[in-house]
Amino acid sequence: MSQKLKSYFNWSTGKDASLALYYLTEEGKYDVDRLLTTINEKYNRVTMHGLRRELLEEQAKSIGISLQVLELPEQPSMAEYEKRMNETVARLKSGGYSDCGFGDIFLEDLRKYRKEQLRPHNITCHFPLWGMDTRKLITDFIELGFKAIVICVNSKFLDKSFVGREIDENFLNDLPPEVDPCGENGEFHTFCYDGPIFKEKIEFTLGEKVLKTYKSPEKDSKENEKTIGFWFCDLIPHINKEEH
Repeated sequence: MSQKLKSYFNWSTGKDASLALYYLTEEGKYDVDRLLTTINEKYNRVTMHGLRRELLEEQAKSIGISLQVLELPEQPSMAEYEKRMNETVARLKSGGYSDCGFGDIFLEDLRKYRKEQLRPHNITCHFPLWGMDTRKLITDFIELGFKAIVICVNSKFLDKSFVGREIDENFLNDLPPEVDPCGENGEFHTFCYDGPIFKEKIEFTLGEKVLKTYKSPEKDSKENEKTIGFWFCDLIPHINKEEH
């Protein structure tokens, strides 16, 4: 039997990453022993959807794979992001990593960008979900026994009622027709807390729901700055009293 390829996975904490990690490890070719996640260093939360660091750490512990975090400023420039990411990847490469995985499905520009960024490091990218039908993917996710909750929605596509909901058939049936079943266009983000890659279910309580607005890179016809809104649902980790 050939030796497995030393690999890390770009971990977003959500359903696509969880399913992609499951498929990648099931292939039996890769030794995935590191999860890489970006953290907002000001708020100590996962970038993009604001998950608390404690729950990210609980995920990695339950999955049984070491966690590596890349801390970023509150609003990093693309140059700052690429600088810190390249430094991190260079260290991973020097540590023997030759391959990595992503949970992307069909955003070709993003896939191309990831491959271009990793090419100088001679790290091979893998996209286990690439090109698959998103309705089938989310159905497979549910049927495999994964559990996830929506923690962030783009208010352009979904209202407050969708954040804090479980990913299940009822959720899928309630989605507007223009919203991708996997939220691949950024319509919603999730936190996966149970399933075949986890040793035990991660416990949490739903916290408050908050609407936050940000400057959009787009401008209107009069060249005025536009804003984009997101509903967030905070998740409160359950503290194990035996550990504290």
